[in-house]
Amino acid sequence: MELTILGYTLAATGYTFAMTALGAASILLFKGAPSRLFTRLSLGFAAGIMIAASVWSLLDPAMEEAAKLGWPPAIPCAGGFLLGAGFLILLDNITPHLHMSSQHPEGPETDLPKHSLLFFAVTLHNIPEGMAVGISFVSAISMGTPEALSVAIALAVGMGIQNVPEGAAVTLPLRSAGASRLKAFTMGAISGLVEPIAACLVVVLASFFIPLMPWLLSFAAGAMVYVVVEELIPEANQGKHSDLASIAVIAGFSLMMVLDTTLG
Repeated sequence: MELTILGYTLAATGYTFAMTALGAASILLFKGAPSRLFTRLSLGFAAGIMIAASVWSLLDPAMEEAAKLGWPPAIPCAGGFLLGAGFLILLDNITPHLHMSSQHPEGPETDLPKHSLLFFAVTLHNIPEGMAVGISFVSAISMGTPEALSVAIALAVGMGIQNVPEGAAVTLPLRSAGASRLKAFTMGAISGLVEPIAACLVVVLASFFIPLMPWLLSFAAGAMVYVVVEELIPEANQGKHSDLASIAVIAGFSLMMVLDTTLG
């Protein structure tokens, strides 16, 4: 069974990685760098997709799994959610990184150049996306229903869609920080490689802990929501105030909701 899950996961995260690389390639295809407005809209759109995916593709299946196991759903769902957020807080504090709109690095002191710190920030927030895809396929195969597999596929599709504008958006600060166009593209694309790595690692570990599936699904949801609250929405709202970033969040949420409710 583990080989089947790994096959699905590699295919799904290979697609999400390719979509990140496609978005990052915009820095090579267009003369000018992506505008700040485009970056804000892209991050808002990504935030909306991630929030909806956390609810319908992760927390909702977690509650169903908990009910099947005879557990009160609130305990594993809330507990896993808090642990996932705590895990990202830990990574945030032990990894040197720099957010796109910030001038001051976070985490341990380092002499790394600005574009390297930006690369670490982007890579950090791709970890929960990979985890979410991996654990959703573990859950789908363990449940053994077409509906569960459809939910996992919908999550992968949604992650891939949001990775295109997100991949384009992250190349702008890398380029602004002094990286060449080719280097900005390479770093933006490579940041997406963490998704297949995180997903496959989760699959290997989760296959030994199927009874803990509600906790693991909620863990991935908590990690994703932390990224949204800590980075994506604040970055999307930087600069001149407007409703456009909020509309982008709503558009992303609506798209992911439609994918989940239609495919799932």
